[in-house]
Amino acid sequence: MIAFLFYLPFLFLFVVLAVYAERKVSAFMQDRIGPMVTGKYGLLQTVADVLKMLQKEDIKPFAIDKNLFLLAPLVIFASVFAGFAVLPLTSGLRGSTAETGIYFLLGVVSLDVVGILMAGWGSNNKYSLFGSMRSVAQIVSYEIPLGLSVLCVVMLSQTLDLQEISYQQGIFNTGLLVENGTITSMGGILSWNIFRYPFLIFVFVIYFISSLAESNRTPFDLPESESELIGGFHTEYSGFRWAIIMLSEYGLMLLVSILAVVLFLGSWNTIFPNIGSFALAEWTSGTPGTLTGHAWGVFWLISKAMVLVYVQMWIRWTLPRVRVDQMMAISWKYLTPIALLFVFIAGVWKLWII
Repeated sequence: MIAFLFYLPFLFLFVVLAVYAERKVSAFMQDRIGPMVTGKYGLLQTVADVLKMLQKEDIKPFAIDKNLFLLAPLVIFASVFAGFAVLPLTSGLRGSTAETGIYFLLGVVSLDVVGILMAGWGSNNKYSLFGSMRSVAQIVSYEIPLGLSVLCVVMLSQTLDLQEISYQQGIFNTGLLVENGTITSMGGILSWNIFRYPFLIFVFVIYFISSLAESNRTPFDLPESESELIGGFHTEYSGFRWAIIMLSEYGLMLLVSILAVVLFLGSWNTIFPNIGSFALAEWTSGTPGTLTGHAWGVFWLISKAMVLVYVQMWIRWTLPRVRVDQMMAISWKYLTPIALLFVFIAGVWKLWII
């Protein structure tokens, strides 16, 4: 219910604001103004674009495989949105209580490959097919280092439950909280996994690079490279179905960002630690299960995720697109071996140091 009541409406709002923000970020980096005419500072430009797009004709080329073509956008969106079902929102609000939340998330989101392949094959267009094949090769390849980076956190946390991982990075210990709510640490940024286990900073970098490839974001936007493939796997789509594909892309950006926050950056916990008599962590966390606790939790989780989304946009307008051979080499020759090394380090750390 959390996914439908919070994440689905937020996803629609996020897409509208993210498209506007991306235009402004790109304009700023290229010394331009960006949208300025429709609404104050161009705030309504994306809204106008959405309304126009939804009124466009849903064009179906004559030679398509109709069933695959029409079903593909729904498969892509459903697989991405299903991942939100296991994400925690605050200390007292979460989606599914499955103890294997990470396993489910990685498994269900990987199904978007099926939808992308359906879109490319069903379009009966060589550009669409090339784009979908690139996407399949890219996503399957980068799932390996991404999965290994997640495995490092799982080994250190000893759980697949995202809410439990969140609690371990805050001022409240799950076991003691059930008994008497005892505050057990300084909390704040000092309790984040990347500071509790410093080598996870490098693991986080591997995760972030892999997440760019999973989301088909620059410099790994080869499946949609306009200069070569027009629009890639969604070349033949228009109107509402094209909007669903774009919604899925931005939804995946948000999903991998929130997952990164949960695994590495303290989840819904505050960034401020308790310092002596200054209980900053307590003041900016609230009591779990209360209204203030929910409000602070949502604020910190979404704020951290938005910072990562901004970095994704920043990278898009900074780095050039890599070649296909470079894309594969980065995954198999560099990220995967390095990720395996850090899995070994995580095991040694857990057995001998802690």
